[in-house]
Amino acid sequence: MKPQKKKKANLRLRAYRTVRKILLVFIVVSIANVVFSNVFYTPKMYRILRDNEEMVLKYYLLQDRIRTDQQRLDEMHHRDNYVYRSLFSADTLDIPGAYTPYPAGKYAALDGDDYTPLMTSTWKQLDRFGRELYRTSVSLDELQILARNKDNMSSAIPAIWPIDRQALRRGIGAFGYRIHPIHHQRIFHKGVDMAASTGDAVYATGDATVKEADINPRLRGYGKQILLDHQFGYQTRYAHLSTVYVRPGERVARGQLIGRVGSTGASTGPHLHYEVIHNGSVVNPINYFNRNMTNEEYERLMEQMTELNLDIMDDDE
Repeated sequence: MKPQKKKKANLRLRAYRTVRKILLVFIVVSIANVVFSNVFYTPKMYRILRDNEEMVLKYYLLQDRIRTDQQRLDEMHHRDNYVYRSLFSADTLDIPGAYTPYPAGKYAALDGDDYTPLMTSTWKQLDRFGRELYRTSVSLDELQILARNKDNMSSAIPAIWPIDRQALRRGIGAFGYRIHPIHHQRIFHKGVDMAASTGDAVYATGDATVKEADINPRLRGYGKQILLDHQFGYQTRYAHLSTVYVRPGERVARGQLIGRVGSTGASTGPHLHYEVIHNGSVVNPINYFNRNMTNEEYERLMEQMTELNLDIMDDDE
């Protein structure tokens, strides 16, 4: 072999040995690093572990704070429903979605982590608290408006008899299901019938605006009638009148003469058909008479309620 070729071969051999040594050193160092990392903590890992422990502690503290505030919010909600809203005769506030949990997809970004259960449960608690806090805030805003209008509300809610109690004849026809006088089936009666004499005075039971005043008696139905809008969710109806003294849009005060008893429309005799409507649903007017009656008078009146059928009770009612 020529000296020049032999020299080149030696160079290649030395280069090969050098690369092999470097690779062996790299492999050994890598293995040592892996073993060290799994057996011993580096300063960086210590910092990460400490940060994670602090994060977990903060999440637990946040959960405790949410539970404490949730208890206070539940107490406010209880007083709202059973004290404040009862005081103003207001229905329980219903906000769609206030009690419905958010879909699971809202928390999908938290998946795939060792701390996913802790973070997800905390955010669900926080979101529930936020929804119920909004509900309570809306309710308190509504109650604040009712408080400002308390005087107006007290004079608007139906609270007196629509006719002179001394003018009653033959008792009062009951509210609710009763036997239809023609079809002999149980049909819901939306008000109470007060038997009286034709021409007896009919009074507004609360401050209101006249919403309807039908002066042309129909062959069937309510006949001559008045529908008053008291605001605050209340309306009252006075039907089968002989005379109407008010017009739509007119303001009336509690105790004001608005018409006279008659027997127009679907009626079997002179009487006043009286309804109280709250938030679109008819309610028992007798419960509102109780506002200016003693308990003994109220109980005696309930005992005297009869199956008196003075309305034909057709579909117009």
